[in-house]
Amino acid sequence: MYNRSTYMDKLLSYKDKTEIIKVLTGIRRCGKSTLLELYKQYLLDDGVKDNHIIHIRFESLEHEDLKTYKELNEYILERINTDGINYILLDEVQYVENWERAVNSLHLMKNTDIIITGSNAYMLSSDLSTLISGRYVEIMIYPLSFREFLDFNQIGMEANLDAWLQKYIEIGGFPGLIELVNNPNTIDPFLIGILNTILMKDVTQKNAVRDPILLENILRFLAKSISSPVSIKRITDYLISSGRKTTFETVDSYVTMLEKSYLIYRAKRYDIKGLALLKTNDKLYLTDLGLRRILLRRQTEDYGVLLENIVFFELLRRGYHVEVGKYEELEVDFVATKNDERKYIQVTASLLNEETKERELKPLRAIPDFNQRIVLSSDHLMPKNSDGIKLINIIDFLLANEE
Repeated sequence: MYNRSTYMDKLLSYKDKTEIIKVLTGIRRCGKSTLLELYKQYLLDDGVKDNHIIHIRFESLEHEDLKTYKELNEYILERINTDGINYILLDEVQYVENWERAVNSLHLMKNTDIIITGSNAYMLSSDLSTLISGRYVEIMIYPLSFREFLDFNQIGMEANLDAWLQKYIEIGGFPGLIELVNNPNTIDPFLIGILNTILMKDVTQKNAVRDPILLENILRFLAKSISSPVSIKRITDYLISSGRKTTFETVDSYVTMLEKSYLIYRAKRYDIKGLALLKTNDKLYLTDLGLRRILLRRQTEDYGVLLENIVFFELLRRGYHVEVGKYEELEVDFVATKNDERKYIQVTASLLNEETKERELKPLRAIPDFNQRIVLSSDHLMPKNSDGIKLINIIDFLLANEE
């Protein structure tokens, strides 16, 4: 098992804080279960007795009889020790009906350190929030970053990193792919399996979707439209013009379902001058570019669009709140905010063309505040700044120490 130290360190920072329920969320197969296994091993190595760790995998046949919150609560109570802390690790807990009632009851015991995982955002619905409001922390897990992708493949800095970035764009960052990198015939079936499982288990079955073909058509449209402003009306109009019968309300609900499954993430538009969020033309990004290639059967769009998708998720990994910026009539790819820090970021394939360079720099020059302004590109030989705007190679950015 590969250690994802960023997430492990975050999880360990909450160890023995029994007042806080730890909730690991993220797209299916992104590494949540492995992280729980690593955490369990850490506990054992740290001297915790095996009978003080209750680890339940709800997708395992071993625990398929735990269907309701009462059965789950009873099962755990039979195994809890009265001396010391009991570490309760519940993997994919959303399979248990009304599971949050059991978790809340166990949490009230005070000698339980609870970690749960789930592959859809419905587990953080109003029911859970009401029961444990203010008593849980969500740790979002993503597929591998480019830096992790290199580390897992044991690629050093002397390698052709541009070629490896292209490989990362092509196959994506699901941890399970690491064993398949040298066997390309197995990669697409692996990704198709993940996509089909998410669409079936986390979306269609969870929401009783009546038209799974329409659902996939919407996802394919969104995959093609990453980095472009998109609205429910635009998606609906496109589908109707393509001969599909649907309604605005249906499309809206299906897009929400895809977001809840963590297949897509939304970036709201922010008026930099007016200091307000805008209600229209959000951008949607696909969690993994390997899935995008499977959906579209190619990965030949504008290279800058693919880089923008990568940067969006890299900023999320680093703890930034990310929005799409608007300053008067000018667009800024990302407004990234963390605590009191703000960055304005543009992403493009290259700045070698003067017209492109001017288009990317103009919005950043126009912003009158003193926050950091950055343009990321795949160029290697370029000045380090222009008019106070940092010009950074995309690989250098992705491999920089996370803040």
